[in-house]
Amino acid sequence: MNKLLNLIRRPVRYTYSNLNLYLIGTCVLIFLLSMLSPTINFYLGLFPQAVTEGFFFWQFFTYMFTHGSISHLLFNMIALYFFGTPVERRMGTTDYSLFYFFTGIGAGFFSFLIYRLTGQNVLLVGASGAIFGVLLAFATYFPEERILLFGIFPLPAYAMVVLYAVIEILSMGSVTNVAHMTHLAGFFFAFLYLTVRMRINPIRVISDTFKNRRR
Repeated sequence: MNKLLNLIRRPVRYTYSNLNLYLIGTCVLIFLLSMLSPTINFYLGLFPQAVTEGFFFWQFFTYMFTHGSISHLLFNMIALYFFGTPVERRMGTTDYSLFYFFTGIGAGFFSFLIYRLTGQNVLLVGASGAIFGVLLAFATYFPEERILLFGIFPLPAYAMVVLYAVIEILSMGSVTNVAHMTHLAGFFFAFLYLTVRMRINPIRVISDTFKNRRR
């Protein structure tokens, strides 16, 4: 067990190559292609029946680059740019890429299981699962950073993440709305990566920051 843990935690050489911009560019490109041919989302989005019957296993990876509307794309890409860029710079590109895809694939696989358990066959698109993971990482590394919620209300990053988590939990009024579970799964897999590999506990960071602000 210790050998496995040491392997998981093995440090990598720090590099910074701005992967985040490539992620954004890929999402924009695939969205433009989907406007020309909507069937692209069927092949690249996460479609449970296609996975189980057609063995489209790549969809656990590619769904993160698909989006259903221009507003969906813009919201996700703005969040990815402002939060993902400093997280990548702090982690380094190698760890950031591992973190981003681990979180996104994990959230997608969790959503797939929920779909199958509830008998749904809904197309899942969007980078939101991975981006919610990025939000947690940002709040972990920069808990005191001021964020303008909806461009109006100033909040420290740690409070923003807590608020988003509460909103997602309260929004799970029906098992048919799997997107909220996907977002929470993004938080969970990000927490797992940060705690196990990076040796930093987001809950402890947020709790300590809150306590220090009350003193």
